[in-house]
Amino acid sequence: MSYSAPFLSASKAAKRLGVSTKALRLYEQRGLVTPGRTPAGYRAYGPDEMIRAAEIVSLRALGLSLGQVARVLEGDPQSLESVLAAHEATLEGEIRQLVGSIDKIRGLRADLARGQVPASGELARLQNPSAEFSAAFELPWPWGGEWFELPELRPLNYIIGPLGSGKTRLAMRLAETLPNAAFLGLERLNDKTVIVARLEADAALKSRIDQTLAGLIGKGAAESEALTALLVGLDAGGPAVVVVDMVEQGLDHATQEALVTHLRQRARAGGCPLFLMTRSSAILDLSAIGPDESIILCPANHSPPTRVAPYPGAPGFEAVATCLASPEVRARTAGMIAWRTQAA
Repeated sequence: MSYSAPFLSASKAAKRLGVSTKALRLYEQRGLVTPGRTPAGYRAYGPDEMIRAAEIVSLRALGLSLGQVARVLEGDPQSLESVLAAHEATLEGEIRQLVGSIDKIRGLRADLARGQVPASGELARLQNPSAEFSAAFELPWPWGGEWFELPELRPLNYIIGPLGSGKTRLAMRLAETLPNAAFLGLERLNDKTVIVARLEADAALKSRIDQTLAGLIGKGAAESEALTALLVGLDAGGPAVVVVDMVEQGLDHATQEALVTHLRQRARAGGCPLFLMTRSSAILDLSAIGPDESIILCPANHSPPTRVAPYPGAPGFEAVATCLASPEVRARTAGMIAWRTQAA
């Protein structure tokens, strides 16, 4: 076979598709696209492979996970239908926002004709006249007072960043700022006596926790004090929002996977919004992010936190992927950090 002009190298194919070469490699690893090989062993993307890859990129842009993409490409229309319906609703919402912006501009122009200056904040709301910020505040150190806005509160939100990026401070600031929010810190792992006392004193709470534990164990989770403490904290009742510090702490791989499945079901059932700080790929599976979930990245260079779209090629996606590790690697890293701290 001759690999001439119609065939592109991985880097050129990625550039034409608007994704990274790592994204193409991930598609190949998942069996979604199979590039040819040059005599020297380099990947070569021909017309058929480029069409296939372009379809994958388009489906990912619509919000499909890689698993859903695979099913669509295999001929299953169900995954595509639900996402297209959601995308249609999003576009209709954007049309309504544009109409609202036009109405707002016309109103401002009429006010200017009468000599009235726009009120504070009116110009800032032109892009989305119906939106209200769920959170807006000055960022703490290490950001030095920069302004942060969270335009919408999704049912499930992940906070991620490398060590020293400030993600814990962001999580605590969110809990302080969001109305009726609670911060569930790592001290939950040391409050065994308090947890036992709460369960013994509240029969209804114990019944709910036992039922949730049974469901999680049925999904492969291992019962543990860390899991019980987390579930009790999430069942606090009063808070409208719960912010959790390192949700995976003390939980093994299977338990983490069962937990995040449970939290997704809880979110769809109308439970209070959650912010989960994590660095575990079992908790934050980038191929399984749904439309009601969001990722907030705290960059290593201490630029302001930003939302990251969950598909390869999106700004910040590679940085998020780099922060994640399997529970086994996270456990080894946590041990090394603890050992170094004690040595100091």
